[in-house]
Amino acid sequence: MLRARRAPKISLWDEARTPFRVWPNDLDIFRHMNNARYLGLLDLGRTDLMERSGFAKTIKDRGWYPVVGAQTITYKRSLKLWNRFIVTTRVLGFDDRAVYMAQEFRRGGKLCARAVVQARFLKRTGGTVDMAELIAASGSVPSDRMTLPDWIPAWSAAVRISSTDG
Repeated sequence: MLRARRAPKISLWDEARTPFRVWPNDLDIFRHMNNARYLGLLDLGRTDLMERSGFAKTIKDRGWYPVVGAQTITYKRSLKLWNRFIVTTRVLGFDDRAVYMAQEFRRGGKLCARAVVQARFLKRTGGTVDMAELIAASGSVPSDRMTLPDWIPAWSAAVRISSTDG
């Protein structure tokens, strides 16, 4: 968050590029970055986008906060001790229930891992933020974010846990 405050401002609809380095405490027993660490860094990438775009303040002022509903990540190359890398984060779009973001880990321009994250926004007073309210708070939405990639609705439906699942 400190870095985000000093970094250049961007639009919520831009791609955030957040730099990191692999530290000894990020490693698993095989000496590459632990799977769980990737998920934690995805959180920081999303935080960077929201802070730098001013959207974090917007939602905080309204008493809203984001939660991850689902995510998927695919690994291509390992990240090893001391490697520098970038996490890119961008909003793909939204449906009537959630916002979808694409995030990538890149080292030297090469793709190391790719994730898709589904998030919802909740109200501190209870309940879910209506998507129309969320979209209004986010400002003008670019037309290319109005339609999700074809596979996202099927993925979202496939991973959804219904209220009857316990």
